[in-house]
Amino acid sequence: MPKVKVIGAGLAGSEAAWQLACRGIEVELCDMKPESMSPAHHSGNFGELVCSNSLRGAGLENAPGLLKEELRRLGSLVMYAADRHRVAAGGALAVDRELFSREITEKLTSHSGITFTGGEVSAIPDSGDVIVATGPLTSGALAQDIIRFFGGEDTLSFYDAAAPIVDAATIDMNSAFFASRYNKGTADYINCPMTEDEYRIFWEALKDAKEAAVHGFEDKKVFEGCMPVEVMARRGYETLRYGPLKPVGLSDPRSSQPPFAVVQLRKDNREGTLYNLVGFQTHLTFGEQKRVFSMIPALRNADFVRYGVMHRNTYLNSPKLLGGFYEAKICPRVSFAGQMTGVEGYIESAASGLYAAAAMAGRLLGVAPFKLGSDTATGALAAYISGGAAGDFQPMNINFGIMTPLSIGAGKLKKRDKNLKISERALEALDKAILRAGLDIPQN
Repeated sequence: MPKVKVIGAGLAGSEAAWQLACRGIEVELCDMKPESMSPAHHSGNFGELVCSNSLRGAGLENAPGLLKEELRRLGSLVMYAADRHRVAAGGALAVDRELFSREITEKLTSHSGITFTGGEVSAIPDSGDVIVATGPLTSGALAQDIIRFFGGEDTLSFYDAAAPIVDAATIDMNSAFFASRYNKGTADYINCPMTEDEYRIFWEALKDAKEAAVHGFEDKKVFEGCMPVEVMARRGYETLRYGPLKPVGLSDPRSSQPPFAVVQLRKDNREGTLYNLVGFQTHLTFGEQKRVFSMIPALRNADFVRYGVMHRNTYLNSPKLLGGFYEAKICPRVSFAGQMTGVEGYIESAASGLYAAAAMAGRLLGVAPFKLGSDTATGALAAYISGGAAGDFQPMNINFGIMTPLSIGAGKLKKRDKNLKISERALEALDKAILRAGLDIPQN
């Protein structure tokens, strides 16, 4: 029986292990937890969400929604757990992060084809098939060995941040209101409005607040898709109002007018006892987070059950190093998956693990490779990572811009209609690819 070692039990590694095991391949799943924990981790479960609990838009008019639907059709364990443990979040798919990771852990540990080995892995094995999915928090020893493995090719780095979480019972609802932007979906977000004077005071404090000490931190190294809120504040007075504090599409029921700025809070668990500050990834010291974020009127007396944290992330120069199935060009028995490849986002990480595992399973079982084109979200992401990036390679979320454009004449369509057509075409292409390859879809 073929055997694969999967290093890392985050979203990418968990998905890869599941896809392999469900195809009859013996899997050794290795993870440093619970023996060793990074600053961003809080439990020993697999598939832990360390930043937001949102898996982003749920509809097919947006690229993340399309990617999620593709993963469902491919038997994704991550999507199975997400759908089972979703919490209300308007038009987005958010999950109870504890129940979500517990579900993934239970499914993997109960599978007869998967064995788990705890403890840090410091080197890529010299033989055998391997998927390295240790994430952006890859330990120093393994990171150095990955550099050695690629013959000295430097890894790149960026910094990632996690948002604070507050106790819902301590939010001042006299200064807040429930609503979803443009009344899309149900009113699941707690909106904390600010007047122009309140915003100005908050902005002044935020841009000058003290950051935690992280060696080598520079604003220019912050990945734009997960930028700390204080970095945004330093970029200008209006930056936050066009970002996480934008008031567009919201109306304060007390005045029937849009607020000058608004902080949105989203459920972090199913019971709704915890809420996270949407877009408030931060690098501030814990004391400064309490001081500055308490200037938001609805949070003046809020209890912060978890403060935001900042940590150094690394990713590969994947267009030079990886092939179209996330395999190492110099040694195809070794594949990589997750954020260390340059995919950015929870669902993107799961997609890379699924696609890398499906390709490896095909090779080991002697069947034709399951190949997707850039007319699908899963295929487009793999193509971008393996060479579709032009110039300076940067981490990428799934978006319609990296997918094959529609034929001539589509420019007359409205954006929403255009996106829906791209999604319809993608799902049709995916279904055809599954049939063509005779792909065995895992049954969750």
